[in-house]
Amino acid sequence: MVLFQRANQRAKFQRTKPLVYILLALILVLFLFPVYWLVSVSLRTNGELFQFPPRWFPAQWTFQSYRDIVLSKEFLMFYRNTAVVAAGSSLLTILVSVLAGYGFSRFRFRGSHLLLVFFLSSQMFPAVTLLIGLYTLYSKLHLLNTLPALILAATTTALPFSIMMMKTFIDGIGGELEEAAEVDGATRLRALVHIILPLTKPGIMAVTIYTFLVAWDDFLFGMTLVRDLEMRTLSPGLSLTFLGEFNTDWSGATAAAVTATTPLVVLFLFLQRYMVEGLTAGGIKE
Repeated sequence: MVLFQRANQRAKFQRTKPLVYILLALILVLFLFPVYWLVSVSLRTNGELFQFPPRWFPAQWTFQSYRDIVLSKEFLMFYRNTAVVAAGSSLLTILVSVLAGYGFSRFRFRGSHLLLVFFLSSQMFPAVTLLIGLYTLYSKLHLLNTLPALILAATTTALPFSIMMMKTFIDGIGGELEEAAEVDGATRLRALVHIILPLTKPGIMAVTIYTFLVAWDDFLFGMTLVRDLEMRTLSPGLSLTFLGEFNTDWSGATAAAVTATTPLVVLFLFLQRYMVEGLTAGGIKE
């Protein structure tokens, strides 16, 4: 009887498999169409964009927008600033999250759980609620209109989740290895560097990717905490360069968007294994 039911289930699944594949293909097209349209617009002239009815494919392919972007000093400046902010915030977040996650995981003190909840609760509030406090603090510290201000702001955004991720990951590592190292004369810091860090490589990679994405995509802090054009990052810089009050270079704006997001796509394609492993391995205990 059981074998007969399983055979019926397999037959039913074989009959519905084509419909499942068709549905998945439609969903894939639905999600990929905005990406296609973004790339398609970047390969057209501005005059062709306003034709009616709209063309699904460019009538005349042109890479002029990409040539203009590559030769633009402002775009390269935005790219450099964004890379500095993303790299700096990633390094700072890794340093703080590893130490904080290790402290929360290995040390038990009064109020530790409440403090961890306090860190995580900051993720409940939108970033715009932090702007007034950050702007006032940075103004008193003379950090406004500087790249360190953007690095600290991105770190502030990514740090709570990164601390929780590292704590959860270190919780899955038994303390016997550290105790054995201490018996052999190693200090706790040395045990952390030579034992814990190699075992938490997937978690560190996940924190790095997460923080890098947060810093690279930032618009709000880059628009508010920085005034000079030479200090702008990609998102606010491109919005001020291509989106004008009376005229908008849509082809140039989409080409800039494609060029700006390409590093993120490449980074995630090559490192997604570490991202998934870092997000899941910490929650699995043997």
